[in-house]
Amino acid sequence: MSAAPCFDVAIVGAGPAGASAAILLARAGWSVALIERQRFPRRKVCGECIAASNLALLETLGVGAEVERLAGAELRRVALLRGDASIVAPLPAAETTGPRYGRALGREQLDTLLVRQAALAGATLFQPCALQSVEGAAGSFRLRLRGGGEGAAPSDVLEAALVVAAHGSWEPLPSERDARRERRRPSDLFAFKANFRSTAIEPDLLPVLSFAGGYGGMVVADAGLATLAGCIREDRLGRDREANPGERAGDVFEAILRREFAGVALALRGAVREGPWLATGPIRPGVRLGQGDGFFRIGNAAGEAHPIVGEGISMAIQSAFVLADVLNVERPGLIDARSAAAAQAASLRQYERLWRRRFARRLRIAAAFAHLAMRPAASAAAWPLVRAWPGLLTQGAHWSGKTRAVPEASRRSASAAACA
Repeated sequence: MSAAPCFDVAIVGAGPAGASAAILLARAGWSVALIERQRFPRRKVCGECIAASNLALLETLGVGAEVERLAGAELRRVALLRGDASIVAPLPAAETTGPRYGRALGREQLDTLLVRQAALAGATLFQPCALQSVEGAAGSFRLRLRGGGEGAAPSDVLEAALVVAAHGSWEPLPSERDARRERRRPSDLFAFKANFRSTAIEPDLLPVLSFAGGYGGMVVADAGLATLAGCIREDRLGRDREANPGERAGDVFEAILRREFAGVALALRGAVREGPWLATGPIRPGVRLGQGDGFFRIGNAAGEAHPIVGEGISMAIQSAFVLADVLNVERPGLIDARSAAAAQAASLRQYERLWRRRFARRLRIAAAFAHLAMRPAASAAAWPLVRAWPGLLTQGAHWSGKTRAVPEASRRSASAAACA
């Protein structure tokens, strides 16, 4: 029997976090296994907004020109919708050099571009391959896969000195699955997304929806394809489904938004939905570090913000840059050092401290916005204040982290631009 292939690092999940980390590490000479259970391109529940501060990072990762060519118009305004009323304010410009305003791009496009770039950088792609188990410890992990994608070993086993978890929040590692099977709570959030053609959404506008038991948003992305996405509590969705027996959950969610928002009804008048509604959950935002398994975590595997602020893609990409900085990818002799369990443990502690410093505030701010949006009494009390001072929406976008990247990402992006 042939020996299992051995890598410096195995990255589980090839979304924006995993693919970005694979690019950065492979370029620095690491042997990288990138494991993804789904075939690309594929649709995914996501708001699909890319904050302006991340566009320079995508350029550093080698996909900037393609993103520029494919993405929707610059997002210069935000609108808060509540019932028949709306408040519009400018979005803040990025504090970084380069593009000033964010764009929207479907995950079918973005993820495929990044994975292709990871392969060009030298990463070995195992896709579609599902991770079945991980054994061993830092410096000597053994991963068992199911599937036969490019690069897959006949035994479906590979070895790696280091493991990076970059899976989605609803795609847990094998060791986490039992905990995810706990009893559901009425407050659990379920996420939905659909794409529409021929909408009446203004291309530069980012509408945010606030309603009892949920929140959502709309945006025009690549090729004029609009995304309508949102989250809703299980108890609210359950009541509406009981009132509409036999209806699919996505159709019930769409009906809620059309009924409760004049702006949504107007935007979708004459529009054509492209493909079915996608749904996932339950989503439980929060920090997921400190699992004690020796894995590094990036993207939603490390921590998830309420999607109301649209920072999922940002945190995914930027956390990959933070990880690369902690692992000091350009330091000579790193391959020898990272094989030691003690060195990995020290790097993991450093990374998790830095992750909390860079991203925990975003999670807290997103949670505050989400609970304000979902609670009728709170949103009703806040509405007159926001109507009197629309600039609060602009400031809220700034607070959520949209105008700046983490220092580790900005430094690497500036260095790459200087060398270009």
